[in-house]
Amino acid sequence: MYPKLDPYDHAMLDVGDGHRMYWETCGNPDGKPALVVHGGPGSGCGSPYHFDPAAYRVVLFDQRNCGRSTPHASEPVIDLSTNTTDHLIRDMEQLREHLGIDKWLLFGGSWGSALSLTYALRHPKRISEMIVTAVATGRHCEIELMTRGFGGLFPEAYEHFLAGVPDPGEDISAAYHRLLMDPDPTVHRKAADDWCAWEDAIATVPPGRDVEHEPWEPRFQLAFARLVTHYFSNRCWLPDDELARKGHVLKDIPGVIVHGQLDLAALAGAPWVLHNAWQGSELVIVEDGMHATGTTEDLIAATDRFAKSAVRTS
Repeated sequence: MYPKLDPYDHAMLDVGDGHRMYWETCGNPDGKPALVVHGGPGSGCGSPYHFDPAAYRVVLFDQRNCGRSTPHASEPVIDLSTNTTDHLIRDMEQLREHLGIDKWLLFGGSWGSALSLTYALRHPKRISEMIVTAVATGRHCEIELMTRGFGGLFPEAYEHFLAGVPDPGEDISAAYHRLLMDPDPTVHRKAADDWCAWEDAIATVPPGRDVEHEPWEPRFQLAFARLVTHYFSNRCWLPDDELARKGHVLKDIPGVIVHGQLDLAALAGAPWVLHNAWQGSELVIVEDGMHATGTTEDLIAATDRFAKSAVRTS
């Protein structure tokens, strides 16, 4: 890993609808622009340790209602109606224009990969290269796997997960979202605990392996669970299989797809669907890689390679 970087610039950007978005820039102010698109939805940005600080101008931001952006999704009364995929795409474009960047490399993981791909489909001329990992493509079957399909792999955890909602026959993410938005702290805290316990369970690969998880910080946990279920229950506001139908738009964007073989998203075929749709992309399957872990070496190899490429001007 490259060392943790402190930002040389940071601020809040008014993106409309009462939202102020936190952003920061690290590395070399004259380096190649790269935007890190975090996962979740709702995880918030971290340190960009995949980038050579001498070569890159790394831009990070907290998506609406999470991290240091305001208002925060953990607030007792919060309106999430102006937090959709379309809003996030517009925020990214507003940030690019605010920073005076013509083209940038996109680096996205998990939900951040789906958001990066959606941005690329809509603004292909603004991207020099793209790296995605722990791949999600926004297909509805991927959400169904998360909320139902993995139940047979983790039956005990899944039984507890289903027990957290009044009617397990309805859309589970929608049911959890209603509980998470309940003003009663007893109700929404329990729902956050139950949802995040399931998130921890499905990150345990292979099934049955005991993995110690860091305890969730309560404010982060509530915001994360609210945002994930908000997006999942609305199927991320993305048409199903949009990438497969429009992947030709990405053909002129050099890119690398890095995915862990033990990442459960592989069961939905996400990295292969993306690779087949994105002509000219490179697919790297890491034998012992899991969801967002075990893939660092291959991701750094990709950023190092692209650091040597000039940013396209047309």
